[in-house]
Amino acid sequence: MLRIIGTEALDHLDADDPAAMRSRRDLGRIHRVMGTRSIVLRALRDSKLLRRDAGPLRMLELGAGDGSLMLRVARGLAPAWPQVDLTLLDRQSLVERVTIERYAELGWTAVAEVTDVLDWAEACAASRWDVIVANLFLHHFDALQLRVLLAAVAARGDRFFACEPRRDWLALAGSHLVGTIGANAVTREDAVLSVHAGFRGNELTAAWPVGGVEWQLHEYSAGLFSHCFGAERIGAT
Repeated sequence: MLRIIGTEALDHLDADDPAAMRSRRDLGRIHRVMGTRSIVLRALRDSKLLRRDAGPLRMLELGAGDGSLMLRVARGLAPAWPQVDLTLLDRQSLVERVTIERYAELGWTAVAEVTDVLDWAEACAASRWDVIVANLFLHHFDALQLRVLLAAVAARGDRFFACEPRRDWLALAGSHLVGTIGANAVTREDAVLSVHAGFRGNELTAAWPVGGVEWQLHEYSAGLFSHCFGAERIGAT
């Protein structure tokens, strides 16, 4: 299957459009079917960050949406990561105050940043993060955009983890069945497009910047429908 990037309808709907609001709720159900929370939680638990003692961890989620997926991950991480400064970056303002408050109950300080991720990637920013995460997000970008984005991630973070749609026939078949979990027309169309734009093999490894700092890279399939990529700077603490 060749990688084909289509225009997903949700990306072009206003945040308060009823169809968009329904589709975002659909995404929560899709994450549950894909087991995204468990996949991300396992990857972060396996990182050396769990053995870090110095100060709050700094985490950034790219394409964070309403912040609800990372909140569910945070609930699993909080016993081991009691202090985290979390930035939820998205080009739409979707994070509600109650979500920020729920992070605070875990000891996490969450802030929402409304920025297009490519503008973030091209900005001359001094901020750095211990870990950067992206969930069902990288597949929106073509090869050139992906290289620009991953170069910025490598320059500003010590660890990176992404969970993406896997581009294979099983995932494609599953994408055609999201209507069975009550997904609306926007989600049904976008799910198929997401799989066609997803990843397989070592495609994300090939897009990661080469040279300079050495990285330990890991790219693998997870669950029935997911493709994951992890990068850790060698010697990072």
